[in-house]
Amino acid sequence: MTPNEPLRPLAVVTGASSGIGEEIAAQLAARGYDLALVARREDRMLRLAERLQATHDVQCTTYAIDLALRTQRDRLCDELEAERHRLDVLVNNAGLGTHGFFHETDLETELELIDVNCGAPVHLTKRILPWMLEKRRGRILNVGSMSGFAPGPVMAMYYASKAFLLSFSEALWEECRGTGVSVTLLAPGLVRTEFQGRAGIAPGARSSGTDPLSVDEVARQGIEGMLNGNRVVIPGFQNRIAALLARFTPRTRTLRTVRAIQEERRRHTLEQRAENQR
Repeated sequence: MTPNEPLRPLAVVTGASSGIGEEIAAQLAARGYDLALVARREDRMLRLAERLQATHDVQCTTYAIDLALRTQRDRLCDELEAERHRLDVLVNNAGLGTHGFFHETDLETELELIDVNCGAPVHLTKRILPWMLEKRRGRILNVGSMSGFAPGPVMAMYYASKAFLLSFSEALWEECRGTGVSVTLLAPGLVRTEFQGRAGIAPGARSSGTDPLSVDEVARQGIEGMLNGNRVVIPGFQNRIAALLARFTPRTRTLRTVRAIQEERRRHTLEQRAENQR
């Protein structure tokens, strides 16, 4: 970039080393954004940064940090403050899940889930949103899930964290109305990424019943909805119908349906693990 060129806008993307985060970063680069890529897996981020810089002629900076740690989140924001004048987009995408009955899952993993899925979006938004409001320009995209529309037996903490993110995002959308800044919640359904494996769900385990969507389509709809200032973006017609039905279906029926799906996934996962150990 020459001295006379206008500064390119900067987008911060967490969980950028794979899946939806990686694709959102790629599509933002194609739109001309410089990128601050945030994830724990530095090697994968460096490869992504090299590819995007070569393909789209943008600048990519990588931050290998653990978003579960408050001190590292603060350090990230301190480093980003020098770019506050051009920081136009924050994508809170990093997340993790657990699978199993709550009394059986590991406490430290559940607490880490809360820190990453809830604490990190709150912390980063708390630091960065005032910069956007000051210049009356900015977009925040929180990557939630269809899981946020219902309680989730056998994935209790994951579903609860996404419900928190939905409520948090909608409240901020209203608070920011008329300021030039918007907060959007992206709520994808089933997307084939590494998330299922990291959550302890075996490949081929039963889905929620809706057709899986491609990562690039989910990212595209999320970015377009964010740039349009939409409150909630639900990719896929089936998912939009499911979200609507969740509002009117009796809670006890929803709980039993979700439990049946998750218990079947759990059985499938345990059977596959036992098979692999033979």
